[in-house]
Amino acid sequence: MTQAVEALGSKQEKRAFYRNALAIMLPIALQNLMDTAVNSADVIMLSYVSQEALSASSLASQVAFIMSNLIYGLSSASAVMAAQYWGKGDKTAVERVLGISVRLALLVGTVFALAALVFPAQIMQLFTPDPALIEQGVIYLRTVAVSYVLGSFAQVYLSVMRSVERVMMTAVVHGGAVLMNVILNACFIFGIGPFPQLGIMGVALATSITRAVEAVICMLDGATCRRIRLRLKYLLGQGGQLLRDFMRLAVPAASNDIVWGLAFSVYSAILGHLSSDIVAANSVVTVVRNLGTVMCFGTANAAGIVLGKTLGENRLDAAKVYARRFIGMAVVTALIGGAAILLLRPVVLDFMHLFVRDVTPGAVEDLNLMLYINAYYIMGISLNTMLICGIFRSGGDVRYGLICDAVAMWLYAVPVGLFCAFVLKLPEMWVYFILCLDEFVKLPVNIWYYRRQKWVRNITRDKA
Repeated sequence: MTQAVEALGSKQEKRAFYRNALAIMLPIALQNLMDTAVNSADVIMLSYVSQEALSASSLASQVAFIMSNLIYGLSSASAVMAAQYWGKGDKTAVERVLGISVRLALLVGTVFALAALVFPAQIMQLFTPDPALIEQGVIYLRTVAVSYVLGSFAQVYLSVMRSVERVMMTAVVHGGAVLMNVILNACFIFGIGPFPQLGIMGVALATSITRAVEAVICMLDGATCRRIRLRLKYLLGQGGQLLRDFMRLAVPAASNDIVWGLAFSVYSAILGHLSSDIVAANSVVTVVRNLGTVMCFGTANAAGIVLGKTLGENRLDAAKVYARRFIGMAVVTALIGGAAILLLRPVVLDFMHLFVRDVTPGAVEDLNLMLYINAYYIMGISLNTMLICGIFRSGGDVRYGLICDAVAMWLYAVPVGLFCAFVLKLPEMWVYFILCLDEFVKLPVNIWYYRRQKWVRNITRDKA
């Protein structure tokens, strides 16, 4: 065992590790970057319409944000199991995991689509009392609803493909979809060529069309891929012990992501009830923060894939060494992301001044302070995402993350934020600053839990 650990520390082995990690991380980071590019394009284009359209789109998109966190929980479970069984060499088990995860994703997407179609006004009222924002949000939700089903399928499918090391394929498919979305956004918002000028409805319609194309490509790939296929018998089959194993991972993981996503939606609701200025500023700073975290999330995803495969191969000591290296990468990517936000700050402020129609001085001032806060907030996001979603989940340890986020966000951030906003009536930016302390509240506990190494487990079965 000592010789194996020494071999792990050699210069040649380290170079091979980082080459492999970067080969997985960079395409995923590129996908995250392109997702952020779509959101950036939406913000830029909607800002030409009005601050009202920008704010309404930001609030209405919280529905997709909540759903995507639930789907991310399913994707995490499927990614963990697929990576470990891929490391073990059990192709059939991977295909069964794919079938189970797609079936559940379609169910979740359908539920959210029906909610957006039937109760759009009631959903918007949860986030804002402003009648104008509610009216715009209703239009958006009804138009985008179908994309919830299609996007859920594509997200889970591509997650499993990444776990079997088809990272470049997923980057090409998703990147092409992102490019198509940006082009359609421009066409429908501004009425370019034969396209009608639809404003906020155009953003939603572009998303629905793009998701449809992406889903079709994934279905074709699933029917023809030589490595892993989406088989109807596994999509409709009962699942047996593998389904039970999947649910033991998926339920806590999805609950964790829902707890996290709902808390962020409550943050948005708190801000939405303070003023339209801070809502507009938050819609912009969210895009900038997402840009700063693309490498952080890409590194965490890469950790899940590499560590999951390593654990599936039963190389437990190697997984411990790799985890330490990924934590170092999380720190570096957070520093890069924070620096990027500070460098982009003048550009973002100029954008608000020059291009956002009817922008108020208050919104610009709020945005300036929020950018400074997010420059350091990224460090907490990066490390916690690496630990909870990358390292712990790679070994099937999903319950801890649920407990950690439930305590940090629902026993600290949400009640304290509500108390500061509506009882103490603190200034808006103090409320925002307090909400952004949630990541640093849980970070020391996450580091302590990491050192206990309960996540170092091979969860595969000989007969899944």
